[in-house]
Amino acid sequence: MTLNASGPYVIYPTPHSQVPIPGTAKFTKTVTIVVTDNSIDEATIELAKQALEIHGLKHVVADKEPSEGSFVTLTTDTKKEPGKYDSYVLSLYGNKNGEALVIISGENTDAVFCGIITLHQMLGQHDANGAMPWVTITDFADVQNRGIIEGYYGVPYSALVTKDLFRFMACYKMNTYMYGAKSDPYHSQLWSEPYPTHITPEQERIGYLTQDMMRYITNVAHQCKVNFVWAIHPGKAFADPADNTVLERIMSKFESMYQLGVRQFGVFVDDVGVPSDTAIMRLCADRLTELQHRIDARWNTPGAAPSDTVKPLHYVPQLYAYGWVSEDKARTFYESLRSTPSKVNIYITGQNVWSVPNNNDLDLVQQWIGREVSWWWNYPCNDQDPTKLFVMDTYTNFRDETHIISTDRLERQLHGTNTVIINPMQQGELSKIALFSVADYTWNNRDFNCHNSWEDAIPAALNQEMAGAFRRIAPFLCYYDSDAMDYYIVRYKESLNNGRPTPQALINLLTQVNNDCHTLMQLPLSSIRQSDSLFYEDLRPWLLRLEAMSAEAVALLKGENPPAIDYDNDPRFQFSILSGMGNEISLQTRTAEPAAQSLEPFITWLRNQEK
Repeated sequence: MTLNASGPYVIYPTPHSQVPIPGTAKFTKTVTIVVTDNSIDEATIELAKQALEIHGLKHVVADKEPSEGSFVTLTTDTKKEPGKYDSYVLSLYGNKNGEALVIISGENTDAVFCGIITLHQMLGQHDANGAMPWVTITDFADVQNRGIIEGYYGVPYSALVTKDLFRFMACYKMNTYMYGAKSDPYHSQLWSEPYPTHITPEQERIGYLTQDMMRYITNVAHQCKVNFVWAIHPGKAFADPADNTVLERIMSKFESMYQLGVRQFGVFVDDVGVPSDTAIMRLCADRLTELQHRIDARWNTPGAAPSDTVKPLHYVPQLYAYGWVSEDKARTFYESLRSTPSKVNIYITGQNVWSVPNNNDLDLVQQWIGREVSWWWNYPCNDQDPTKLFVMDTYTNFRDETHIISTDRLERQLHGTNTVIINPMQQGELSKIALFSVADYTWNNRDFNCHNSWEDAIPAALNQEMAGAFRRIAPFLCYYDSDAMDYYIVRYKESLNNGRPTPQALINLLTQVNNDCHTLMQLPLSSIRQSDSLFYEDLRPWLLRLEAMSAEAVALLKGENPPAIDYDNDPRFQFSILSGMGNEISLQTRTAEPAAQSLEPFITWLRNQEK
């Protein structure tokens, strides 16, 4: 991990405050988990048990602190402060025997859960004798809702990938996963019909889900403290004044999803045309309001158990990128939503579809709508560039993503939004790298460090033994391969022009790339973690093509004549995507394009030198 100068521990997301205290303490082999009140739920207690077990510590659960031995006390004594979310205070100190004692106090059980995540990371950071520095950590999130919107055009994530993403999110304090997979017919085309009980193997391959799969997904989400928001896309029906049954059909679908464990819903009416008629705008606002009222009347009645209630709606309107229309028309559209319940989350992508979260856009739309808005961030989404991967640091990804302004930078204090969720790549496991840094940023805007966050994202997303190899080849997995590649190619060509060819530096670089590819190709065989196998499946077409390209380039530089490879049509480098939504979904094949800017044309150039 990178060094953290702000305190004795490296923790992600970066805490707002670490205050070191003189002294060290060691945990005893058995640790008492002290639960002080009934508001600490089972998922939080279970996480505390798992955190201790992972680090080789036994545990017992009690309702008061023991007179000797280490303990971890869980309490909800911390008060809620405006603008601070999931607030907790963690104190690690020692008794007179040098035994480690921990108190985690949160504003609620979810905040205590975040404090335990911090403790879990700390437990791996001790000296050779097991001693840990005393510290007080005072922490909170800058953004209330942080996570993923599965809203890209492409193959929806499998149940296995979704489950794995939930667990990754929990490890880095993300709490929101909105499901709106464009190519899931039961989200859009068949939005009013319940999920099937059985699907074919081919349907499963392209991301279809059964009722049992959805029930499994929601169960894992609850365990991970991730709010799984299932969204419906009724298309033009929501704005159709002639459709008098649309709300009944939506509620019927919500009822079926509630039985599968869903406790929060969304409504999408994006990408079906922006209304210009104010009467239609009012109709949409009235229907949204009525839908929230129906949800409250059905599930949020007085005395309902917290686990049975449904959280507020999430709404993606027709105009989510306000720059599509004139400012006057945008104002009229958003002002029509002022009358909707204030607890409903209304989403924008900013001025443009691919805008990076920024205060100017948030201030403007907040002024029109009269309250905070939520941000759907199309990053590191690759549905418009499906042959590309965005696995570098945040600002390099901005440079490589065609649709994002490359000079954009994240605000040091983002305001006007309670939600930032990212629309990821079709490759869910590879999206963890960007997701890690988004988690870091949305938790603590001010202290976000782009490079450090990326460096530590890789071992968080991947088998530790493979992290170094991936870090080295990540620039070459990108379409716009690294400046280093271009530099060595230019130097080699210059040496040829000078009549003194010196290919060795370039050969060394390409050999290292090839070796790292071979290392990563062992990933599904060398790791017992299911997430590593899923990671490899995402990476495979790009990895195999990069391995073949680097090997061919080395052979050509050495004067050999290896068989030419048809990179564009070799099935090893291909993968499937779904495009479209509703009635226009189609399965297509694409070919991965790593190192396409420099290495690929260089291979062609080398081949031409042989002719």
